[in-house]
Order: sequence, then structure tokens, then C-alpha cells
Amino acid sequence: MSVRTFLERKNIVFSLQRYGIDAMSAMAQGLFCTLLVGTILNTLGSQFHIGFLTAEIVSVGGKGLTIGGIASAMAGPAMAAAIGSALGATGMVLYSLIPVGYVTNLLGGAGGPFAVYVVSIIAAEMGKMVSKETKIDILVTPIVTIIAGVATAVMIAAPIGKAAGWIGNLIMWATELHPFAMGIFVSAIVGMALTLPISSAAICAGLGLTGLAGGAAVAGCCAQMVGFAVMSFRENRWGGLVSQGIGTSMLQMGNIIRNPKIWIAPILASMVTGPVATCLFHMEMNGAAVNSGMGTCGFCGPIGVWTGWSLSGITPSVMDWTGLALICIILPALLSWIFGELLRRLGWIRPGDLKI
Repeated sequence: MSVRTFLERKNIVFSLQRYGIDAMSAMAQGLFCTLLVGTILNTLGSQFHIGFLTAEIVSVGGKGLTIGGIASAMAGPAMAAAIGSALGATGMVLYSLIPVGYVTNLLGGAGGPFAVYVVSIIAAEMGKMVSKETKIDILVTPIVTIIAGVATAVMIAAPIGKAAGWIGNLIMWATELHPFAMGIFVSAIVGMALTLPISSAAICAGLGLTGLAGGAAVAGCCAQMVGFAVMSFRENRWGGLVSQGIGTSMLQMGNIIRNPKIWIAPILASMVTGPVATCLFHMEMNGAAVNSGMGTCGFCGPIGVWTGWSLSGITPSVMDWTGLALICIILPALLSWIFGELLRRLGWIRPGDLKI
């Protein structure tokens, strides 16, 4: 039997469509259903004092977890299983990816999602190769899948996390610039990190990104989420507006790989809203640093700015509220729509390019 015949029989297809689009899109859905939904639930619980959402359901390692916390903790397993499903993994291969995703996400730190993406592809394909090839498949398949996945994670997850840390260094360099230039660079870099398969929230938390730079980060993240939600409305309608606008712009990663030009509009929007935030409205993030990298996911970014006002003893003026609305919602929507329409007329964005 030739290698090609064997790979075809095992449904192993080396293609951009399979790995770059299908797997990436599935990973974004897994992340949305766990980490991002968990964040939304925690935000709703804390801001509206909903008892069953703020109650600690279980304690893990001495840390109490709410419903949202439990959902967020399962991000790694969910992403790995979603990727495996997109690659055609079934049965024991799919189930064995659950522990692989868990440990990889932990080892990857801020680069956890991308580490899970790479490791899960390797583990899934290895598992598929041996699946149902022996009479003791019930042992061989999960052992091969788990060992291949964990061994790969030990080798590459931490370096991927360090690479994500490099983005953090770039952000810290940008924070030392003049407020106008800082607003452009921080907004664009953190916004792009939010859409990439890495954790912008973890990067901002690790850097302690608050103050004026935190405000610029909020602007960039909101520009990505609201921007993609609005400019893709004709393809994705209301469901897409909600899932991207208060969920994650990472849902567009598969489409970005297919046509990188669709990313231009939200990036340009962030390069406008960033300096507007820093120079015109002087918007600062004085809440938790993690909120600087959350954008409109569960409205955590704007809520973080609002919380910061309270913590700093600031009574927000009409100008403050106007700036918050313009930077987080109105300008990203308007600018991304305008830029998006120009790109459509140029033929750089084609019908269906933004469909999720």
C-alpha cells in the first residue's frame, strides 16, 4: 500500500483548507464556547449581582470556580476537540484530545490557543494513523494520541508562549512613545493580538497594561470585534453581529488566512480610534489590566473603564461617556464599514469572504 493511499484511507489531508481554515475556524468556536462565554457569564454575574453566576461551584487547587470560571478552564479541551472534529477525528482519537488540549493550554500561557492549535493537529493526525489498525485499538489509539500530544506540547507550547511574550515586549515599547504614536501602535498591536489565536487578555494582564496605554488597548480590541461584526453583517446577519461583537473576532481567522485583505479595515479603524482615545478623550483603563485586552467580549473592556472611574473616585462627565461610546462602539462600526465598502469596491473583499 502506498503512503498516499494510506493517508486517503485515514482521511489525512495536507491542505490549507483543512489546517488553515477548517481547523482554525473550529478552534475559534471552541474558544468562544468556553473562555469567552465564561467571561461573559462572570461579567454578568459581577456587574448585576446575579447570585448563581457569582457563587463558587467547585474548588480546584484551592481556587473557587464559578460557572463562568469552569467554562473558561475548559478552553483547552474544547479547542482541541473542536480541531479534532474539523480534521475528521472520531471516537477515541477525539476523546483523547481532551487531556492534550488541557495540558497544552496550561503550558502555552499567553500563546495557549495557538499552542493548542498546533499540538492538536499533530496529535489528531497521529491518532488517526493508528486508529483501528490493531486488535487492541482501545489501548493503542488513546495512548498514541495522548503521548504524541503531550510530548509535542512539552517541546513547543512554552516556546509559543514566549513568542506571544514578544508581542508583549512590542506593546511595552509602544507605551513609551508620544501619546499619539502610542495610541496608534498599542491599539493596532493589541487589537490584532485579540483576533490572532493567542490571548490578548493574558498579555495585557501579564504586562499590567493600564492607564492611557490600557485605554488604547481597549480601543484596538473594540475596533477588531465591532469592526468585523459590522462589516460582515451582510454575510452573517444578526447571529454574526452578536457572536463577533460581544464574542470574538477570532471567528474570522479562517477567513483571514484565506484572504488577509479582510483584516485591513478593522486594523485601520483601530489606528484611528487609538489616538482618539489617548489624545482627544484621554481614556484610561484603571480597572483590571485583563480588561484592556477583552474589547467588547461581554462588554468587559468598556465595563473595565467604567469600573476604573469608580475605583479612582472619578465622576464621569458627559464627555467621558461620549468618548467611551464613540471609541468602543460608534467609531469602530462606522470606520470599519466605510473601509470595508472601499475594499469591496476595489475587489479586495469578495462576496462570501467574511462568512463564518
